Amino acid sequence: MDITTSIWSFAAVVALLTVTPGLDTALILRTSLLAGRRPALGVTLGIQLGTLVWGVLTAAGLSALLAASQVAYDVLRWAGAAYLVWMGMRMLLKREAGHEVVEGQEVRFWKGLRRGLLTNLLNPKVGAFYVAMLPQFIPDGAPHAVMGLVLAGVHVVEGLVWSAGLIGFASLMSGFLRSARVRRALDRVTGVVIVGFGVRLAVSD
Repeated sequence: MDITTSIWSFAAVVALLTVTPGLDTALILRTSLLAGRRPALGVTLGIQLGTLVWGVLTAAGLSALLAASQVAYDVLRWAGAAYLVWMGMRMLLKREAGHEVVEGQEVRFWKGLRRGLLTNLLNPKVGAFYVAMLPQFIPDGAPHAVMGLVLAGVHVVEGLVWSAGLIGFASLMSGFLRSARVRRALDRVTGVVIVGFGVRLAVSD
């Protein structure tokens, strides 16, 4: 398999992963609908920055520790599960669904970026995915570090394009979701979803 074929093949695999509804989708849609485009952009960039970090770690061989050490994997898994449950419970228990709107745009952008980055970095399954998948798409003789970065970059680009579509869709729908009751219901649903992801991560093997 040459480099071009490798890139296109990897792009096809991660495209399916990208468009599959999951934690990232729920987080981006919720942030866009309740806080606006700029905070949602922060979440998106945070998630993709985390993806790039995982790609770099895999290319450097560091994230192979997660595949080799059950202790390292469990520590990161429990930290990620605790963070997701904490974040989801905050959404479920807060009194005012739209409280983020009163903050400045810059504050909300950086909060979103931090939330997206932590959500991604504290998910050991992302690292395990890269450890399992990247070597299969690195041609013989190709520099591992460079190819790892290139493939991670492909994943990031696809994630940015998909997330931009989600944010655009949410912006179109936001006019129908200005009711405080609807926004509160959306926050509760998203909170339940995120807590569910946290619990699943905690009990997964």
